[in-house]
Amino acid sequence: MDEIVAEFIRRTILKIPLAEVVKILRIWNFLPESQLKTLNLRQSKESVSQEVVELCKKKHASMKEAAILDIIYHQTCQIKKIWIVYKMTKAPGEEVDLFDMEEFKDSFKKVLQRTLKNVHISFRESEDNAVWIRVAWGTPYMKPNQYKTTYVVYHSQTPFVFICHCRIKKYIPELCQALMTAGSYHEIRQMELRSLYLDSLKAIVFKQYNQDFQTYCTPLEERNLETEIVDPRIIHENMKEKERIQRVTREAFGDYVQPRIEFAQYKLETKFKTDSKNGILAEREEPFRCLVKFSSPHLLEALKSLAPAGIADAPLSPLLTCIPHKAMNYFTIREK
Repeated sequence: MDEIVAEFIRRTILKIPLAEVVKILRIWNFLPESQLKTLNLRQSKESVSQEVVELCKKKHASMKEAAILDIIYHQTCQIKKIWIVYKMTKAPGEEVDLFDMEEFKDSFKKVLQRTLKNVHISFRESEDNAVWIRVAWGTPYMKPNQYKTTYVVYHSQTPFVFICHCRIKKYIPELCQALMTAGSYHEIRQMELRSLYLDSLKAIVFKQYNQDFQTYCTPLEERNLETEIVDPRIIHENMKEKERIQRVTREAFGDYVQPRIEFAQYKLETKFKTDSKNGILAEREEPFRCLVKFSSPHLLEALKSLAPAGIADAPLSPLLTCIPHKAMNYFTIREK
């Protein structure tokens, strides 16, 4: 086995949580179960990684197998990188073609390798009708760098593509062209939607809000919003307002745990308005710009809890509640 491959496998194993190593190696299905049972997980992770490398050397692992291991790692540990959503569209009047996964992969590979000579492309299909694509980029004079990769997730017969750039952005036009050609689409555009949590992005664009998501926050409906009120004379009034707030919050966010988004960004562009023609700002043509960013480990659940907690009035601004419905968390607000 090539030393470059051995080092890549060693580094990949070191990134995997120790408790997940055997699970991911089983999914990889390259090493037999009898060898996996011999792994000593009570030693340091460095020693475990060296042990895995030695087993892979005996089976003459190549970069092809190592790349698949890397994809499985990213499928299992999806919160490591920012995912950006792209949407493809057909030409006007163009009908949807029957999708063939093998044709898609073959076409994607041919288009990209025709444009860029030194690229290493790997595919792995998942159970939810999606294909994961891993692209390691090289240069005209250098072999692909396996540590500078782009990951793409494409669900067959949908217009949505999820891309993790991983520091390499200059080849995105070529990547998008390969996706359009392979999927028989006419255009592709980047949506104003991104997150560390791929499953939440999928739920937003596929309108699947009612599934469970991993969360640091207790869902709103599981919280005890009742507070002890000493004076019995204000119970009735308080309950009416509390019921109104809960109803308005439920109408805006639903009864389910929200998709996980960590931030929302709003850019405001407005011109200075005055009745006076004098002054420094009166003749200013350039608009004023302001940037506001909300961030939280679970932003939508945090927004959902503001009114019931008494921190904000209900209902919240549509600019805050429309994030999952508009499939956006980057907004630019301009004058009409």
